Amino acid sequence: MKSKILATLEKGGGIFRMQPIFVPRRFSKPGKRLRLHPDDYYAFGTKRGAIKERWFSSVIKCMNGADALPDEGYSYVACSDNPKDRFTLKEAVDTLKDGLIGGLYKEFGTWPMYSKFFDYEDALFHHVHLGFDDAARVGRLGKPEAYFYPVQYNNYPGNFPHTYFGFDIHVTKEDVIKRLKDFEKRDTRITELSRAYRIELENGWYTPPGVIHAPGSYLTYEPQWNSDVNSVYENIAAGEVYPKSFLNENCPAEKQKDVEYIFSLLDWEKNVEPDYKKRFARPPIVIADTEAYIEKWITYGNPYIAAKQLTVKPGQKAVIKDNTAYGCILVQGYGKFGSYNCSTPSLLRFGELSEDEYFVSAARAADGVEIQNKSAYESLVILKHFPTTKTTPKSLTGEG
Repeated sequence: MKSKILATLEKGGGIFRMQPIFVPRRFSKPGKRLRLHPDDYYAFGTKRGAIKERWFSSVIKCMNGADALPDEGYSYVACSDNPKDRFTLKEAVDTLKDGLIGGLYKEFGTWPMYSKFFDYEDALFHHVHLGFDDAARVGRLGKPEAYFYPVQYNNYPGNFPHTYFGFDIHVTKEDVIKRLKDFEKRDTRITELSRAYRIELENGWYTPPGVIHAPGSYLTYEPQWNSDVNSVYENIAAGEVYPKSFLNENCPAEKQKDVEYIFSLLDWEKNVEPDYKKRFARPPIVIADTEAYIEKWITYGNPYIAAKQLTVKPGQKAVIKDNTAYGCILVQGYGKFGSYNCSTPSLLRFGELSEDEYFVSAARAADGVEIQNKSAYESLVILKHFPTTKTTPKSLTGEG
């Protein structure tokens, strides 16, 4: 396998072309903005629910219950034009180590983050991602995450284009605990205690572990840590009833009936932060604006995850250097990405290849990737995700 991985990396000049990887969820309704063929949304079978997510640069399995496939959630590298000729990104990282991801391997022992397109027609349930200490009690990692709303994938807003974050500053701990105790008794309407913000396209947020949130119904680009772990506090959302296992399945067995423990998964002070938007909203920050390209920070201000938006202007090309390995997804346009032809799909078939997703090795990122926009009129737009580095802005809007 090592020889095949090395040959594929060398053939791509230090860049892997990735296969599209889709993930079903058994809850909620799909937004159908993933550019997936309408016949393919139930490719995993109706029992598994519709496909609602596309994962990028993932070396972890998704938390999808006993019916999940052994490799569900793992990203695959395309070795040729045969979709079956492939290996996982995890295999590549575990084999090449710092030869693929540089110093990140010494620091983390793996590629430590991934990203996704998150595509739901309704707002998702009010839920909290566990902090690192709480997640460790069930053998998992904490989950910080960030959001960005690309205009190219949001031709319609869904049914509720607002996101709930935390609780109103006047809500008490007892107010929340009372609703949790009624989880199986009635519609607790826990979002009555929360506050919502209308989603702004081409803007974003950072959500630390421990902050309860109910993401809105725009398709979301979501860089996050290597974890898929949560506790769902809302028992009925968009008319769908959720079992208590959604609330307590990521608690130690002896704590699954302990409402006080479940409540303790919250970082209370962040949830009732009076200036929540000022502290956690992440408007884009322009890094460079030249004749050839525009580059912006779109995820920053946290110690875990980062992302950039690169726009190569019509008819232009640029060599872009980065100080870390990264994954990326095209959201608009076509041209060349290194030695690869690249294009944004108009329609994807489940199980088939595309030319819109790549993973760039640390060495190639440092040397630079030449990106060419072959359109005379349309921009080529790429979203790039990677772990936070020393050059990532950490405190421009608060959280450092």
